Amino acid sequence: MQMPDPNPDVIARKARIVARLQKVLASDAVIHDPAETRAYECDALTAYRCPPLAAVLPSSTQEVSEVLKICHQEGVPVVPRGAGTSLAGGALPTADCVILGVARMTEVLETDYANRFIRVQTGRTNLSVTGAVEEEDFFYAPDPSSQLACAIAGNIAMNSGGAHCLKYGVTTNNLMGVTMVLMDGTVVELGGAHLDAGGYDLLGLVCGSEGQLGVVTEATLRILRKPEGARPVLMAFDSNEVAGACVSDIIKAGVLPVAIEFMDRPCIEACEAFAKAGYPMCEALLIVEVEGSEDEIAEQLGLILQIARRHNPLELREAQDADEAGRIWLGRKSAFGAMGQINDYICLDGTIPVSELPYVLRRIAEMAEGYGLQVANVFHAGDGNMHPLILFDANGGELEKAEALGADILRLCVEVGGCLTGEHGVGIEKRDLMSDQYGAADLEAQMAVKDVFDPDWLLNPAKVFPLDASERRRSLALAAE
Repeated sequence: MQMPDPNPDVIARKARIVARLQKVLASDAVIHDPAETRAYECDALTAYRCPPLAAVLPSSTQEVSEVLKICHQEGVPVVPRGAGTSLAGGALPTADCVILGVARMTEVLETDYANRFIRVQTGRTNLSVTGAVEEEDFFYAPDPSSQLACAIAGNIAMNSGGAHCLKYGVTTNNLMGVTMVLMDGTVVELGGAHLDAGGYDLLGLVCGSEGQLGVVTEATLRILRKPEGARPVLMAFDSNEVAGACVSDIIKAGVLPVAIEFMDRPCIEACEAFAKAGYPMCEALLIVEVEGSEDEIAEQLGLILQIARRHNPLELREAQDADEAGRIWLGRKSAFGAMGQINDYICLDGTIPVSELPYVLRRIAEMAEGYGLQVANVFHAGDGNMHPLILFDANGGELEKAEALGADILRLCVEVGGCLTGEHGVGIEKRDLMSDQYGAADLEAQMAVKDVFDPDWLLNPAKVFPLDASERRRSLALAAE
């Protein structure tokens, strides 16, 4: 059967938009061939795909401004994209949108060790920020598992964390300032290389706003002196609930490790087969790391091990050297890749009070059994940032069932006093669960903020807010034109 010819008006509009974009960008920075735009049809939430109208790769704030001016004048939606590692569909395009990628914006613009900051273009990867300052014994603290690939732009959009955020905080605690371009091309500066800025905390609004308010092109980031030393200890337990109770007791005692990571048996088995880190086969593992001088490490670990022994661990293994410390972390850092070797999975992201860990882990197991699916747990236990991995057969029609289980788990997080996301963002994955956490007045207040920054609702459409609400807002904006 012959497919009908595309709408001539649509073809003409695309040609006009592409031609305008080509006038302000390098010839290879405007991607519009359908075969090439497929590279941008999804992010790391690969269950959903949609090729964009075009993709652009500017190299500077000024080029971003020119692109946004054109798209604003043409009424074209824009989806900002960092490295495409979003697990919540944060960079999923629509068919009529332009993807604005920052992958070519990787320069270090300024480094100031005396005042402990670095200013970078936001296409730079997370790990390479530390790479730029480590020779001077500094580092950038937020360390998401995708830090080798993920861009600072995406870290800011989703307020990313990582294993060491228990002590150092997430992106918002390490972000000092940004250069941001609004949808009409206006360039604004928020915050900067100082402790705090006067006036409203607009920087706090931007961090975690998921590309809804503007495109962040440059960031001033806090850098820290590397600690004198660090040492992890591995703890093995015979149940998830006991391991969860141990985490709760460590936090309750007032000691602050740099990280507390949790893995359950399905994840332990997959990681050991993949990374061969020497993990004991048990129901639950904790990796607890402390840092400081030798005396500080000894004091902190002494208290932590004392607490752990009250929970009758199957094994306690304190790293004796850097090689053993590396092996302890190897499996955890390999977890998401290792699980991908054995099954399709959805990686959730919800946050709960640490005291609720034993109850929530038990309820997740009960829910998974009810759905006939398996859940593997690996997460940042110290701050209650859960990452249940729901295993399913993508070819066996289990995606909808897995998504339904995921929604129930996230509702559970809200029920116990937590929230829908800790670091992955809302994207499309959780947008229709926002009403489970927020009332109508709360959502209206959040959408009113977007009205101020993006009155035409062109930035990152169909994300974050319940779909019917955002579509209604976009319709009102169109009617007002």
